Amino acid sequence: MESARNGTAASPSEGPGDFFDASTDAAAVVSGDGVVVGWTRGAEALFGYPASEVVGGSVARLPAMSDDPMRVAGIAERCRAGNGWSGLITVRHRDGRRIEVHLRVSASFRIGEDECFLVSAREQKPWWTMGQSVLDGFLTRSPVGMAVLDPQLRYVWLNDTLERFGGVPREQRLGRRLSELLPGLQAETLEGLMRKVLATGVPVTDYEYVGWSWADPHRQHAYSTSFFPLVDADDTITGVCYMVLDVTERWNARQLLSLVNEAGTNIGRTLDVMRTAQELADFAVPRFADFVIVDLLEPVLSTEEHGVWPTDGGPTPARLLMRRAALRSVREGCPEAVAGIGDSVDFVPPPHDVNLLIDGDPLLIPALDPSDALWVSREPERAERLREFGLHSLIAAPMRARHTVLGLTTFARSLNPASFGPDDVLLARELVARAAVCVDNARRYSREHTAAVTLQRSLLPPALTGGTALEVASSYRPADPTGGVGGDWFDVIPLSGARVGLVIGDVVGHGIAAAASMGRLRTAVQTLADMEMPPDELLAHFDDLVLRLSDEETAVAAPGTATFIGATCLYAVYDPVTRRCAMARAGHPPPVVVTPDGDAYFPEIPAGPPLGLGGMAFEATEIELAEHSLFGLYTDGLIEGPDHDMEQGMARLGEVLARTEEDLGTLCASAVQRLVPVPQPDDIALLLTRTCVLGADHVVSWDVPVDPAAVAETRARATRQVEDWGLGDLAMTTELIVSELVTNAIRYAAPPIRLRLLRDTRLTCEVADASSTAPRLRHARSTDEGGRGLFLVAQLAHRWGARYTGEGKIIWAEQAIC
Repeated sequence: MESARNGTAASPSEGPGDFFDASTDAAAVVSGDGVVVGWTRGAEALFGYPASEVVGGSVARLPAMSDDPMRVAGIAERCRAGNGWSGLITVRHRDGRRIEVHLRVSASFRIGEDECFLVSAREQKPWWTMGQSVLDGFLTRSPVGMAVLDPQLRYVWLNDTLERFGGVPREQRLGRRLSELLPGLQAETLEGLMRKVLATGVPVTDYEYVGWSWADPHRQHAYSTSFFPLVDADDTITGVCYMVLDVTERWNARQLLSLVNEAGTNIGRTLDVMRTAQELADFAVPRFADFVIVDLLEPVLSTEEHGVWPTDGGPTPARLLMRRAALRSVREGCPEAVAGIGDSVDFVPPPHDVNLLIDGDPLLIPALDPSDALWVSREPERAERLREFGLHSLIAAPMRARHTVLGLTTFARSLNPASFGPDDVLLARELVARAAVCVDNARRYSREHTAAVTLQRSLLPPALTGGTALEVASSYRPADPTGGVGGDWFDVIPLSGARVGLVIGDVVGHGIAAAASMGRLRTAVQTLADMEMPPDELLAHFDDLVLRLSDEETAVAAPGTATFIGATCLYAVYDPVTRRCAMARAGHPPPVVVTPDGDAYFPEIPAGPPLGLGGMAFEATEIELAEHSLFGLYTDGLIEGPDHDMEQGMARLGEVLARTEEDLGTLCASAVQRLVPVPQPDDIALLLTRTCVLGADHVVSWDVPVDPAAVAETRARATRQVEDWGLGDLAMTTELIVSELVTNAIRYAAPPIRLRLLRDTRLTCEVADASSTAPRLRHARSTDEGGRGLFLVAQLAHRWGARYTGEGKIIWAEQAIC
């Protein structure tokens, strides 16, 4: 303690900034002849004397300093000789109490023509006395840069730390302004802040800025700067003192967090693998790198996952085949790239191999050497690109998510002179990890979406035909991938008597489950339609089936899992002989009808409840359609539009379909394109038909007396008619079919009985009666005299069946026309 009390010489380079580290320290500026020319508020607080009583007077006359005048004079001489001084002294406060302070006096410097000294003092607390050497070392090696500037903002003093920050020697700084020395460090802004301090006397603290310095020209640094005024006795500001702290690490941490947060909103905005990879490259350039490539394994890009996974088992392959998924460069056209997007690549930075992708950490190469033997031998073309475009630093980050290897992302710098460092590796790791999860999500979704679309398309009819009753065209557009595959379906079902069943439906939900449910419901409709049910009865049975399927799903589903199967549906039956169309709907939009004159309207059909609710009836409506009328069925995705106004959407649909002169297929495709020009979150289905009429030359009928003797005459008439139609090869089989059906009707049914023959794509024989008794096909024994009639019909006909009408039933049989 005695040596400290006696004082120690300070380094000649020490100056005002080495002697205090906060704006509250006591400080004074003393002229060479001992006159106090500056007195801070900290000095006033420590000694009790205001600036008005001190400034302009001799420092020796201060009671606080008068205990040892000789010692004060000696200190002044030492400092005048170019040496600073520091030590412990005892001073007297204005109130008379003695205070032990740590005093530091700078080497002399000049303000204008005047020689001056900066004196700083801090009250010595008891525990400080135990570590004075530690305190001296801290002030000498302080991480805070300090300087004093005159009112013209010229340097009059600075410490070693500030000299090191800027990289400009002290001798070149003194007497010059910051803007003359370091224009790259926002000098004009900083000088503007200092002028504000000079003008207002209000300190500016913790102003942060980023810039380059001569001390480290290849890396940006962040600094936090505070400015304090120097005030004389008249409260006149005579200069500025400022402190600078290098906060690059703190700034880098904030930048890392900011970039990571920003990446979360810019990467993974779609469920498309290639677009997600490109979003990563776009985000990183130029924020982080000058050139970025993203290479993904082939199974990642294949919706069917064709290719080799490195974790499939067996020996690890020497090289993995990948595809270039994304590119981005600060240069137009990415001239640094050896391969383009979609090209096959297997690049891993030498000397590494596929193990880098499987379990390696991000690879940092701070200084690339294109003349390296490994690069030249293994990647000669890439080595040449490194040299040509000045790629000098690289990070290669494996893309992995959920224990799955996805690919490799490579970041490189060329125009940015700063090499990648450990902090950059952390950022690269985080960016790639986030992108990898998004890529894996997109990969999984694409796989499921492809499977759902494939399943759905396989369940839709591969080809539609309306026979001679209808001209048919259809258009189906899956939902936007972000919405998932829906459960829209449609079908055209040939019925007996040249009639055609039309059905369209929409299953609630999206994804594979909806597509699978759609397939089950489509099959159910076909089965019910084959039973020749009228539309309202068909929907009632269909509703019961949907309820049963929902119950089955609920019985096997995990607790809390939604298993409700709901759907909307419209079923219509068109008869080309009568031109009548019967229809019923279950919560589905009504059909659209366009007359041959181009007038569009929507028939008023009771809506009915959606399928799966149960307990409510469905009502059928029957309308007459003129020949060449347009009859269309559609799902709600076609008419919802961006405004979700169904009525306006239906009106737009009617306007689009009113162009009756167009080919039906062209009209169908153009209608969908005009109504839905961009992808929608719901499936879109449109089924268009144009009605035909089966004329009198294709239909003939006779009333049959209830007399067994009438069978022969009826059979003869049928045979002649078939021959008149030019179907002589079917005359014999027709004769047998008519004989059996008419005989059964006379024998077992009730009158009136009527026979009808129809010729369209098939030859149909129908026998109508007033009985509701269902026909039954049975196998007669060898000893039975009868019971073989329907069996013979089934053997001779292409298909046969029965349907019920309001007057009874109709037994029909069809024969194929060769």
